[in-house]
Amino acid sequence: MEPKSTKSTFDSEEWQWWLLVAVMVVLVTGAASITIWNNFHELDRHKAHPIRRPPGGVTQKYSDALRISTQFFDVQKSGKLENNQIKWRGDSGLKDGQDENLDLSKGMYDAGDLMKFGFPMAFTATVLAWSILEYGQHMRAVNELKHAQESLKWITDYLINAHPSDNVLYIQVGDPEIDHKCWERPETSTEKRPTIQVNASYPGSDVASETAAAMAAASLVFKNQDADYSKLLLEHAQKLFEFANSYPGVYSKSIPVIQDYYNSSGFVDELLWAASWLYHATGDRYYISYVTVMHGNAFANWGNPTWFSWDDKLAGTQVLLSRVNFFGSDTNIPIEENMNLQMYRRTAEALMCTILLPPPTNKKTNGGLIWVNEWDSLQYAIGNAFLALVFSDYMFTSETPYLYCNGKLYEPMDLREFAATQADYVMGNNPMNMSYLVGYGFNYPRYVHHRGASIPIGSNTTCQDGFKWLNSTEPNPNLAIGAVVGGPFLNDTYIDSRNNSMQAEPTTYNSAFFVGLVSGLVTSSSVARSFT
Repeated sequence: MEPKSTKSTFDSEEWQWWLLVAVMVVLVTGAASITIWNNFHELDRHKAHPIRRPPGGVTQKYSDALRISTQFFDVQKSGKLENNQIKWRGDSGLKDGQDENLDLSKGMYDAGDLMKFGFPMAFTATVLAWSILEYGQHMRAVNELKHAQESLKWITDYLINAHPSDNVLYIQVGDPEIDHKCWERPETSTEKRPTIQVNASYPGSDVASETAAAMAAASLVFKNQDADYSKLLLEHAQKLFEFANSYPGVYSKSIPVIQDYYNSSGFVDELLWAASWLYHATGDRYYISYVTVMHGNAFANWGNPTWFSWDDKLAGTQVLLSRVNFFGSDTNIPIEENMNLQMYRRTAEALMCTILLPPPTNKKTNGGLIWVNEWDSLQYAIGNAFLALVFSDYMFTSETPYLYCNGKLYEPMDLREFAATQADYVMGNNPMNMSYLVGYGFNYPRYVHHRGASIPIGSNTTCQDGFKWLNSTEPNPNLAIGAVVGGPFLNDTYIDSRNNSMQAEPTTYNSAFFVGLVSGLVTSSSVARSFT
């Protein structure tokens, strides 16, 4: 049966179908905080009302923010740099992987240190690829598409080399204990940089699945540009997914030394996330069956929305599978699978309602920022704003006029306007009047927690004596342009200090979220119905 779209008119068969789905939602969600249901009389009363849409044309502030934010990927690159536009950066990590006879010189440093953590790096690639797939035309309109694609390929080149055989994936370069005892530029580092792998004996379904998701999504990005490279990525993605599924395990339990850095809370969300991307990349219905009838009930936590982050991919999976429900053209999806796809969409809608409804449904700062956690607070705000924007565009494109949340109707424009508030907060519309995007505006962090940015190019400092630059009272001599720092406290305050890693350290996945968010806001055209 072909997936139904939620339009404002229903025939009797559709009414019965949606009533059945609504009953299922109530049964599944139980005591969930948000009850999502369709009030058909209310929708019918409003069906003649035209959908509010954003004005056309390019919005300059978001275009400027996009141009700036993509540059942080250049700041974070390891390896032999090509067409380097960051004057204070140079070649680094050229021997990475040589202890295992691999070339792991590419990839990106995770944050302000010199580590390559495969789990967040792969997630950065997945989100960046998704942003390109949804908003590549927007990026092209402001001449940033090629830049984003090149940044993505810098990571996927590394990920290909990190997967030398079917059941082996290298997931880390560098020793965090050694690295965190040093404060030095990557170009001058001489410390040992060992590699760590997951394999059949020491499994890591979470990191292997995330890497599979990154490669599957990237295969779609490059499909019409470099068919051979796209095919290679997809082959790696499928093998990694099989590895992750065949040898279940949490990577940070297999390798406990990782727990102090990127400790994983579980792997079932990454398995669903990877399978969802593989369905989009291949069209193979095995992957739809995997996320619905095979593992949906056990893994998906339907009816209980969570916040999208580097560690929790359920919300991203729910929105991505909503795309299948909004635009799906596969008429052979069985009824049970189709109904379970509806459950993913309903849970995505529950997240949208959590975002839109006033407190205490959600928690916000007085300045209007979605608040989840004090560590890297902006990750949650901009990551979930990105999802809200994508979902709003699914509604625009499918002509879905309303979302019904606890007795209140919301339009897709409401989601878009919320997403804009979170972007604007980052760009300076906040109680501190501070841009948390380095290089945007005039008042942005000057003491970013970032080794390379804090040390002058000509400095001869090494591991230990470089700490004088961490503790210096002078602003960073180099601009980590495009960095999105951790962000404010719950009271909307920010302490601009290099020693304040909670607030002042940027990450590549923050930048990927923000690139996706501002790309969607650059202009108002709807998303494509298909990635292929």
